[in-house]
Amino acid sequence: MPSRTYELFAEAMAARKPVVCMYQGHPRALCPIILGHTDKAEKALTWQFEGEGSKGPVHGQWKCLMLAEVADAEMIEGPCRSGRRHSQPQSCVRQVDLDVNPDSPYEPRRRLLR
Repeated sequence: MPSRTYELFAEAMAARKPVVCMYQGHPRALCPIILGHTDKAEKALTWQFEGEGSKGPVHGQWKCLMLAEVADAEMIEGPCRSGRRHSQPQSCVRQVDLDVNPDSPYEPRRRLLR
């Protein structure tokens, strides 16, 4: 059964809304882009557009999150954002359940409705 955080990230992706949370002791504002599992752990590839990271303030950076380490997550109002395309395929999420990209090359198990 998916965790509450996994369900919240899936809901945010479907609604195209950002999420605020704490991750590894730092406040983060982000948009989940890809959601699924790696080695049975729930993971998300996200675009962090505000907040902090281990090296200080973050204003636009791809982040791979282990959902078990996400705390106090909540969906907020506002548009979701994402970074420019990667020149290399993502390796954060091996079994992709959801991808906001309708032309996802990762063969997600579920498709988001527009």
